[in-house]
Amino acid sequence: MRKKRVLLLSEGFGSGHTQAAYALAMGLKQLSPGIQARVIELGKFLNPVVGPWIMSAYRKTVSKQPKLVGMMYRTQYHKSLNRFTQLALHRVFYTQTSQVISQLKPDLIVCTHPVPNAVVARLKRLGLDVPLYTLITDYDAHGTWTSPEVNQYFVSTPLVKKKLMSHGIPASRIEVTGIPVHPTFWHSYDKLAIQQEFELKNMPTVLIMGGGWGLLSDNNHIMEYMTRWRENIQLIFCVGSNEKVREKLLAEPDFQHPNIRVLGFTNDVSKLMDVSDLLITKPGGMTCTEGLSKGIPMLFYEPIPGQEEENCEYFIQHGFGEMLSSTETIDRWFTMIKEPYAASQFRHTLISKRNQQYSPTKCSEAVLNMLDTLQ
Repeated sequence: MRKKRVLLLSEGFGSGHTQAAYALAMGLKQLSPGIQARVIELGKFLNPVVGPWIMSAYRKTVSKQPKLVGMMYRTQYHKSLNRFTQLALHRVFYTQTSQVISQLKPDLIVCTHPVPNAVVARLKRLGLDVPLYTLITDYDAHGTWTSPEVNQYFVSTPLVKKKLMSHGIPASRIEVTGIPVHPTFWHSYDKLAIQQEFELKNMPTVLIMGGGWGLLSDNNHIMEYMTRWRENIQLIFCVGSNEKVREKLLAEPDFQHPNIRVLGFTNDVSKLMDVSDLLITKPGGMTCTEGLSKGIPMLFYEPIPGQEEENCEYFIQHGFGEMLSSTETIDRWFTMIKEPYAASQFRHTLISKRNQQYSPTKCSEAVLNMLDTLQ
């Protein structure tokens, strides 16, 4: 019998979209090892020269002009991609995308970014007979995600479902599954074993993350203020792919301490969350969901206007996090996690609340159910 094939299409505008695609692919294989799941970043794959250049330009805009990003997000909120944009994407991607689909022969396609979503939707209008599923990777529903050709939407929360319905999408085409996380986030690791693996001390620990692009501020006094707690709190700074920031932090005397670790890109975030008592992070949809899956309390800093603000609002309203607004916020939380019983009880409360609202396997299970209906 031919193995079922799933094609997952993403784009590199922020790391969360592609991370969600890989998380879903690995989740499918974990639950059904015979599944063939392929992840492709469409622009990078089909235009290896132009694609990375566009991503670099976008990254600079996000870091240097976040208000512009927010303004564009809001002014286009209720609009799907316009005809000119769809035509441009069609001209750039049509032939090659069609060839990729013909070669891979997927039973269904899942898109985790609006661009490939629009490209495949147009192919379906032109005759492509492959089911299209859209996984929205934030806690908001921007109009650019929407298209009549999408067979089913997978969304993070009931609120996002309502927002998607306000764009005219029927409730029957929307399923609340949560955002998928890699199977390494499905279970907890032994805390003492992780401490030994990473040569960490058995003491209150805070994990500080700068996003997939390493946008941890290299001039933020809040980050420096945290180091004043280094005698009582173990600090793990993850700066992602931003080697300049990592080198600068390592050169700072305040960061040169046995209880401070500065890490670059790592695939062990799941383990680091299990060994930590508090997560301080930019509120990207993927990182927030990973934190949710681990039941770790979160403090959010410097949300990019638009979807990150919406992510923030959701997690704060539901009691999973708080905005990092001042040094007083740090003092209050660091004082709390110094008390092992208080930190343990708070995390137990969050895990109980998580179990009521989120299951890390649900999205993968939903896609498998869709595959079964195609038989």
